[in-house]
Amino acid sequence: MQQPNSPPGAAFAGPFTTPLLDPDRPTPPGVGGPGEKAGDVRYNVYRNNVTVSLIDALADTFPAVRRIVGETFFRDMARLYVRREPPRSPLLFDYGHGFAAFIDGFEHTRPLPWLGDVARIERAWLDAYHAADRDPLAPEKLASAPQDALPALRFQPHPATRVLRSAYPAVTIFAANRASGPVGKILERDGEDALVTRPALDVFVRKLPPGGAVFLTLLCTGKPLGEAAAAAGGTEPGFDLGANIAGMMEAGAFADILVPDA
Repeated sequence: MQQPNSPPGAAFAGPFTTPLLDPDRPTPPGVGGPGEKAGDVRYNVYRNNVTVSLIDALADTFPAVRRIVGETFFRDMARLYVRREPPRSPLLFDYGHGFAAFIDGFEHTRPLPWLGDVARIERAWLDAYHAADRDPLAPEKLASAPQDALPALRFQPHPATRVLRSAYPAVTIFAANRASGPVGKILERDGEDALVTRPALDVFVRKLPPGGAVFLTLLCTGKPLGEAAAAAGGTEPGFDLGANIAGMMEAGAFADILVPDA
């Protein structure tokens, strides 16, 4: 029985939408047509259209993954994901946040253990593209901070900033397969960390230097500059503080700084 405060059609919407992504479920009650089987035919057409639109959304979000595995493999894999993970937002670009984790556990992508990390970079790229607009931190503002206050500075990340870590050369593989030209042999074997930013209209993906991911992650979580630098240096003896600060400023990774009171 429909509750008094339920929106109109709520009693019908649940049974109608639940079987949409599962072709083994029967046509829901209440779906009919002029013929005995017209309801089944019409519902199956609608069900197929919904599935195809979600697969197309994943294909648009993950073009590098699609190029790596091929169109047929990608669409078959995406179809399985769609049946397991229904959308939770009416916005198609918001669909697929769990796709990388699905790839990690997908039996047929085990020979490509780095594929999930490539998908994570692609998802971060789209999230950065749709992030809120904000001017990046001006170098002059950082330069004007008192020298004795630098270790205590805290940085406010730009809404588009994302930091990702990988045990594989995921940034190189991502870049090679998002480009339009032919993909050559990937010679890199070491892990690569990524910084995704959108300081203006364009999204950029940069490979971080040693210690950069630790450094930026701590800054993004509100740790002061001195503490983040010490942690990065302890993780990577070759950590270059000056180069990392210059890189994050060039990338527009932060929007503001908080200078501690004297």
